[in-house]
Amino acid sequence: MHAGCFDKWWIYLETIKGYVQKIIYRNADNGYCVLSIEENGCENICVGNFRYVDEGEYLELDGEFVFHPSYGEQFKVSNYRSIVPQDVVSIERFLGSGAIKGIGEVTAKRIVQRFGEDTLRILDEEPERLAEIKGISARKAQEIAAQQEEKKDLRNAMVFLGNYGISNAMAVKIYKQYQQDVYTIIRENPYRLADDITGIGFRKADEIACNAGVAPNSEFRIKSCIIHVLMKSAGEGNVYLPDAVLKQKVMETLRPVTVDDICDIEMSDLENCVMDLAIEKRLILKPDSEGNREVFYAPYYYTEAGIAKMLHQLNLRGRMQPDAVEARIREVEQESGITLDEMQREAVNAAANSGVLVITGGPGTGKTTTINALIKYFQKDYREILLAAPTGRAAKRMTEATGWEASTIHRMLELSGEIQDTSAGANFERNEENPLEADVIIIDEMSMVDMFLMNALLKAIVPGTRLIMVGDVDQLPSVGPGNVLRDIIESGMFNTVKLTKIFRQAEESEIVLNAHKINRGEQINLRPDSKDFIFIQRDNPYVILGSLLTLIRDKLPDYVHADMKEIQVLSPVKRGVLGVENLNTFLQSNLNPPDRHKSEIPVGDSILREGDKVMHIKNNYNLEWEMRTKTGFVYDRGKGIFNGDIGIIERINESTQMMEVHFDDGKHVIYTFDQMEELVLAYAATVHKAQGSEYPAVILPLLSGPALLMNRNILYTAVTRAKQCVCVVGRKETVGAMINNVREINRYSALKDRILDFREDAGYLL
Repeated sequence: MHAGCFDKWWIYLETIKGYVQKIIYRNADNGYCVLSIEENGCENICVGNFRYVDEGEYLELDGEFVFHPSYGEQFKVSNYRSIVPQDVVSIERFLGSGAIKGIGEVTAKRIVQRFGEDTLRILDEEPERLAEIKGISARKAQEIAAQQEEKKDLRNAMVFLGNYGISNAMAVKIYKQYQQDVYTIIRENPYRLADDITGIGFRKADEIACNAGVAPNSEFRIKSCIIHVLMKSAGEGNVYLPDAVLKQKVMETLRPVTVDDICDIEMSDLENCVMDLAIEKRLILKPDSEGNREVFYAPYYYTEAGIAKMLHQLNLRGRMQPDAVEARIREVEQESGITLDEMQREAVNAAANSGVLVITGGPGTGKTTTINALIKYFQKDYREILLAAPTGRAAKRMTEATGWEASTIHRMLELSGEIQDTSAGANFERNEENPLEADVIIIDEMSMVDMFLMNALLKAIVPGTRLIMVGDVDQLPSVGPGNVLRDIIESGMFNTVKLTKIFRQAEESEIVLNAHKINRGEQINLRPDSKDFIFIQRDNPYVILGSLLTLIRDKLPDYVHADMKEIQVLSPVKRGVLGVENLNTFLQSNLNPPDRHKSEIPVGDSILREGDKVMHIKNNYNLEWEMRTKTGFVYDRGKGIFNGDIGIIERINESTQMMEVHFDDGKHVIYTFDQMEELVLAYAATVHKAQGSEYPAVILPLLSGPALLMNRNILYTAVTRAKQCVCVVGRKETVGAMINNVREINRYSALKDRILDFREDAGYLL
């Protein structure tokens, strides 16, 4: 091998044959395998996509030999064929490979000695004759026969489903669900897959249906699309859709697949399908205050209804003597050396007399001081207190601020990692049958909690436990569906204390003062010489890009004493020169450019590279993580990585198709290449994705954008993400317009209505 081979790929075309000696690595989802192929004592390592292979199989493979500096010589497979063994030596080797459970090398030799070249026919057609072999009972022969039949059926089903673009892992799930009915279901109503199989949505089912010849105006298609639209809308935060909005979105989604298709769907067809789904109890139809119809996907309706019922059950509690409460508050103040203001005292008093309490307030209003006072108050009764927050970052801040261990809500509820169904999120060990052992539960950053997490939390709390929810209701609502905190407050059914006083230390921060001005709709003084709220006037988007780079790389790290990757660019928009997508491409190319010593892989339209800052963009309850010491000792393990978690890519292994990410809360996670789409570059992020996080410095490029995104709520949330410094780069006029713009994207939630449906004297009304 000449030296130049180590600097580039070395390629020539070839066809090889051999036995699968060992499957070194297999990705169940996309079929990518690393195989050891052996023929006449010669071993080759082969890489490629294999729909279904077993150790011991004899393959003929087309492809090319490649030489890579990291992994040496491999045979890159472009096509392969499984060849049925013909001679007795090949048959014996195949059987002895372990491909059939219960047959080892010794038994394989006996079988081939008995049946010779007729062995494989015997296995397929007369497997009961295996009982003629010493060591194989009639029962074992039946087990081998059943296994052989199942493998043949599964192989056939995988080939059949593969023709519709279905992955290996998904094909196995589908076959296990339907067995031999899979062929009928695919040909007649493939939309059942969207209902029954987690991971297959309407789009994939629609693609399969189109290939299977299902009519574009099929009733199955319309019903599946209605559910799809409601579930997709939940991803945008909605619990239901008004009838007119739903029908419009369904008609848009059901537009012809190609220009040649005829999709003759009438509104009457759509209405009939809505009513059918309501009769089937898959939809819930409710009138709003004006008599218009609200359409709920049934699990979403019952989730909000369950939250309302459980909140009322928790809120049933007798009142304590005011003098006793006040005396204990004074004790807490004396022992802690703090003085609570009027509203903070009211919050502690309300907590002592309420089963459910909401404490809300903006930055610098003493929410953390109030939480500390509550902890000390309830400690005096030796109460069991639990603290939690929606994200790892928020839980860590809570721990640092209180000195009391806080966890994520998922960890407190003991996430099992098993998904119940596509509409209900995760499964938790803590629930109504195994509740949390606590007298007081305090949840911070409640604005981030969606209806699924709230429902799971309440299921694990028994009546008699106090639930105290703390958050800033003026921040953006949760990424997931629902408007939990706002709806609870607006229902007026639970004690709510709003903290408004800005304390002296916070008054010294222009971040805090400007955040409150923004929230009140007041204009702020933008200037370049501020200590912690810096404005840089720029009118050209490309000049702004250069300013961002200078701030991140040269100016801010020393100013806030942080690594440049801890500094976060936040943008209201995704597209355009100053949208998140372009910002990430630009910042990656300058902060972590291509390097021959760094592995990288294409993911969608972007590149992920070792050293990149990345964000996980969907809740994945099954991803396993480890916590390690600096020496590599693993001291904790668990499951679950969530939407908005940020980390750094530590290494990419092309051979095993795996990537390791170190998240900023200390978790190490191994991703397979097929899971890469759950990660995006995170040098810049949308304001919504930054919820619940704090950064040493935040940079806001603000020039122009859609009115629905360039609003007061977005600006307020962005500003309150910064701990030490906010840098606004752009136009003063844009900032002013955002403060004046109170338009927000409408979110359809009905928890307030469900809470008001419930009355202590009338029972629970659905």
